[in-house]
Amino acid sequence: MLTGTLKAQQYPIYSQYIFNGLILNPAYAGSHVQLSASAMYRNQWVNFEGAPKTLFFSAHTSLMNEKMGLGLLINDDRIGSYSNQNIYGSYSFIIKTPKGKLAMGVQAGLNVLTADFRDLNLDDMGDESFANVSGNLKPNFGTGVYFYNKKMFAGFSVPFLLNNGFGDVNLENTFNEIRAARYYYLTGGLMLPLNLNKTVHIQPSVLIRGQEGAPLNFDINTSFVFYDLLNVGVSYRNIDAVVSYIDFKLTESFHFSYSYDWTTSDIRKASNGTHEFMINYRVRLRNVHDDVICPKFNDFM
Repeated sequence: MLTGTLKAQQYPIYSQYIFNGLILNPAYAGSHVQLSASAMYRNQWVNFEGAPKTLFFSAHTSLMNEKMGLGLLINDDRIGSYSNQNIYGSYSFIIKTPKGKLAMGVQAGLNVLTADFRDLNLDDMGDESFANVSGNLKPNFGTGVYFYNKKMFAGFSVPFLLNNGFGDVNLENTFNEIRAARYYYLTGGLMLPLNLNKTVHIQPSVLIRGQEGAPLNFDINTSFVFYDLLNVGVSYRNIDAVVSYIDFKLTESFHFSYSYDWTTSDIRKASNGTHEFMINYRVRLRNVHDDVICPKFNDFM
């Protein structure tokens, strides 16, 4: 006769959105001008049984002389008995202004949620509340705006607008239905030179996350960029972690990034922190980007 509600994080929290804003905002598509492809792996809360493990791939490029951008996101997130796969395409319309570029973006795609409870130690293996979930394919879409130049950036996005429900709802499991939450992201940052030759820069930035039914949280980031070859920084995340991150320029086309989240919540008693790896590849497409000027890797985030 009693009911309650439990709400928690659903979409993965990444630390290296700093180098790949398409994770948060579809309007970011095309901001690197050339074709930019990234592969990421995140192992959250190491040694915590059933903790999240996430694989992520993204690619985006500008088209029509930087008037529009196209992007692709593919995500595989696993936590405990649940696995969630996403695939999204994004489009941005880019307006050049005297102060910078203003992009308005949309994305659309599919989420597939699967839950397998066979490995749980249940008192009643026939409990309908723990019926396996499979093949739950749901469409969703989102939108965002993004303004950027070589000195600053700012953006706001709602990447998932629909509160989709997953699972076959019946009398037994109506109150255990999984329902997607809506997210809001507000970002901003600067790129400031520290010497006359502009070989060393400081990059302060902030990300504010809002999720329906959950407390507001934020990241405060500061990094130093040396000769556009090395980016070293630290972030403070108010809900769970202090993050250290580093990015190396391997070649003109390849960058490698690594971050480590030092867990500050009570989870640290059972976890050794979080590892995240990313490799980014950028290339100018001869038939698409002939006359455009591609920005440096760290011109903006």
